[in-house]
Amino acid sequence: MRHQPDAEYRYPVYAMPECGERCPTREEIYNGALDGMGLELGYSASLIDNFIMEVQGSGFIHFGDTDNLEYFAYGGKNGHPYVSIGKVLIERDEVPREKMSLKAIKDWVALQDEATVEELLNQNPSYVFFTPKAAHPVTGTAGVPLLAGASVAADREYLPMGSVLLAEVPQLDEQGNWNGQHVLKLLMALDTGGAVKKNHLDLYHGMGEEAGIDAGHHKHFGRVWKLTKPQVSVEAETGEAKQ
Repeated sequence: MRHQPDAEYRYPVYAMPECGERCPTREEIYNGALDGMGLELGYSASLIDNFIMEVQGSGFIHFGDTDNLEYFAYGGKNGHPYVSIGKVLIERDEVPREKMSLKAIKDWVALQDEATVEELLNQNPSYVFFTPKAAHPVTGTAGVPLLAGASVAADREYLPMGSVLLAEVPQLDEQGNWNGQHVLKLLMALDTGGAVKKNHLDLYHGMGEEAGIDAGHHKHFGRVWKLTKPQVSVEAETGEAKQ
């Protein structure tokens, strides 16, 4: 990424605008709705990489012009409904359902021209904004550093930040195929994300390209239990405790 745009690094990442009840859609933003507002945090060389960072809700950014590493935390969204571009590609018979992943999307994008890619991304009117923070440690919405394999992003309307979960995590091979097995893990809800709604959870996999590929492969179902402390009531007259 670069602090200033050029012929290669020309796709901006934005901070949250003050747009009230009517924030621009993704297509409107791509068409320049936020130009001249001073919201650009930096410029990347890949529109799809920006999009994937939106889906993941945060990311580490290396500024090549200053050799600085920054962490872009989730800074809000435009309020428009989220539409899965993976689902769009499946419905268009561009990628088989069983092969769908973030890697599969990037592989498809690599074969397309810019107009085709932008048309696909515009199918998702939702847009995520970011807030720069110190590069280390990676901290979620809850303000707690995230631990790979143990921290998840969740919908706060379903799971308050700090919720402890017992989850059946699907086991995948190197190609992202489910082997039919689950493993029980203790997880904690410490982050949110623009695409994390209702019963959808995003498991944090850590930093780096391999972690990003692993995260993109996890799209399977599993059961989750929220662990709570048993409530105890005390009978004042007899001293008997009930659970």
